Amino acid sequence: MRHGISWLMAVLIVAACASKSYYDPLSDYDQLEATTILDAPTPVEVAPENRMAVSRGEYLVELLGCGVCHTDGALIGEPDMDKSLAGSRIGIAYTNPLQDRYPAVVYPPNITPDEETGIGRWSDKQIVDAIRAGIGRHGDRRIMVMPWQGYAQISNDDVYAIVGYLRSIDAVRHRVPDAVPAGTMAGSPFVHFGVYRSRSLMN
Repeated sequence: MRHGISWLMAVLIVAACASKSYYDPLSDYDQLEATTILDAPTPVEVAPENRMAVSRGEYLVELLGCGVCHTDGALIGEPDMDKSLAGSRIGIAYTNPLQDRYPAVVYPPNITPDEETGIGRWSDKQIVDAIRAGIGRHGDRRIMVMPWQGYAQISNDDVYAIVGYLRSIDAVRHRVPDAVPAGTMAGSPFVHFGVYRSRSLMN
């Protein structure tokens, strides 16, 4: 009788385990083809003495792929070139989807010289610190997906050429959503690892 009870308990445990639904973190996402090459916006009204540096900055912004994250829609393969470098309403999740059903998400900021939604009120040093060290305007390291480690050794001439270029393009008024902490459901779409989009926010 004792063996029969033990066998019955084993069957019930296996059945209970089998009935639990397995959470596949990628079941909530669609795989995407992100845009990986984008032309940088054309500078406007550049003083003759600054043309070479600004041209160098434009080249570097294209080379480093800044527009891939900072252009609305590029992360999902649908770049809106009217908002080139003006920030993305598609965010990037950066915490582990195996641990966080609702990951932490950042939205690449507007890096055009708009004073309200972009970098128009940033100092040159603040822009340089963001490029080289991923440091936000107020000195906090909050640009979690900025690949600043790859730019840390960029020369002064090159980083200031990028600053000069970013100041020379048209200011685009475009506000992106605020960052979302882990454990909070994002109110705007995002991609995971740069190649998956949350299906739950598509409607």
